[in-house]
Amino acid sequence: MNQRPQAKPAPAPAISTPVEARKLAEELMNVMSALLGIIERETELVRAGWIREAMQLEEQKSELSGRYMVAVESLKNAQKYLTQVSPELLTTLRRHHDTFRAMLQINLTVLATAHAVSEGIVRGVNTEIQRRNIPSTYTAAGQRAVPGPRHIKPLSVSRSL
Repeated sequence: MNQRPQAKPAPAPAISTPVEARKLAEELMNVMSALLGIIERETELVRAGWIREAMQLEEQKSELSGRYMVAVESLKNAQKYLTQVSPELLTTLRRHHDTFRAMLQINLTVLATAHAVSEGIVRGVNTEIQRRNIPSTYTAAGQRAVPGPRHIKPLSVSRSL
């Protein structure tokens, strides 16, 4: 929802053994699973209209996202080694990551829909307020007069819930 600047965690040391490779893969899968759980919960809450509750997941989501980025960076650095030593591990990670991306896409679609709906509501309220504030007058030709800027009043919206 809102992004806050945060310190970047230090990248993991280089992978040089199959045990370290397995540990990195497990970390990445654990982080993806935890992040997926948060994302699924956020999606459920937003679909139900519980925006305030969904926003409370932001801190956990940010922390897990940071861990995810570090794990992905470590995986990128170790990709050549993993390709040689454990290609099946990379295949498993890719499959898990594809599932993760699909669920993330669903979440992004739900968030975009909620944003569009709320924007439509605000625009509708603004149109109604402006319609009520504008005097209904006509020109000499019988056309409705376009009001000047002095008749249009701005709409103020509080972004805090």
